[in-house]
Amino acid sequence: MRGWTVTSFGEPRDVLSLTDLPEPAVGSGRRVVRVEASSVNFADILYCRGTYQEKPPLPFTPGLEVAGVDVETGERVFGPAAMPHGGYAEYASLAWAYPWPDGMSAAQASGFWVAYQTGWCALQHRTTLSAGETLLVHAAAGGVGAAAVQLGKAAGARVIATVGSSDKAAVARSLGADEVLVVGEASEFIAPVKELTDGRGVDVVYDPVGGDTFDASRRVIAWEGRLLVIGFAGGRIADAPTNHALVKNYDVVGVHWAAYQKRSPELIDAWQRELEALWARRAINPLVGAEYSLEQLPDALDAIAARTTTGRVVVVPGSPS
Repeated sequence: MRGWTVTSFGEPRDVLSLTDLPEPAVGSGRRVVRVEASSVNFADILYCRGTYQEKPPLPFTPGLEVAGVDVETGERVFGPAAMPHGGYAEYASLAWAYPWPDGMSAAQASGFWVAYQTGWCALQHRTTLSAGETLLVHAAAGGVGAAAVQLGKAAGARVIATVGSSDKAAVARSLGADEVLVVGEASEFIAPVKELTDGRGVDVVYDPVGGDTFDASRRVIAWEGRLLVIGFAGGRIADAPTNHALVKNYDVVGVHWAAYQKRSPELIDAWQRELEALWARRAINPLVGAEYSLEQLPDALDAIAARTTTGRVVVVPGSPS
């Protein structure tokens, strides 16, 4: 089969090679699928760099989540790829497998794992977002942020979204955000968020960016609010001054969703049932922003790194539609 491999750590375009690889073996306890679509995540970039929380042994094929056809049963399934046989190949082995929900495309199914599981873990497990609360979602037009906007609305919250351009603002509105702020520097959202909340601030912040965005978010968190640390797409890992948390009585909450796959797998199944119920009544709807061919993977990763994308970016083995 054709697939991308990483043999040394570095920038994705420098270390990825498209080569002929052996197909993953059937019968090892993992389900092997013919890949229909692989969703692209910022974490894939970190895997290539060797800077993710978990560093896979070299060589490996990246690609965290996949939708495909089981080579033994013919069933259409989706789920996380089992390293080293990741999703950026024509065949992959899955660590977990769920049937595609009725009505989903392959591209949607490939992105119905990391972003939505992370969002549910953050908003309903690490905290409980209640109806009537105000949720601030950063990078709201991206794959992770888009899922959070939809899950926030499904919970009955008022959602304020921040984005980087007017085009992305239109996407955030289409996802259901009640208010959308186009910001350049992180500090630009402080004044309008305070104005939109009559000076009170927001109950929950969903922050996949970190750095300056985290610093500014501390200034708009409400009394007894919760600041959810999702990731560090902005590059810098911020500090959390404990005196400030004490004065405003807010929580800084880490959300390392991937760890639950090993520590509490029963929760993963329970969360997936909740998400599928939301899909069944279309309270959530995975947004696919762009499709790339397998050969175009470096371009897809560059676009993710540049934060120019909206929704889920997907790689398909054949030509993009």
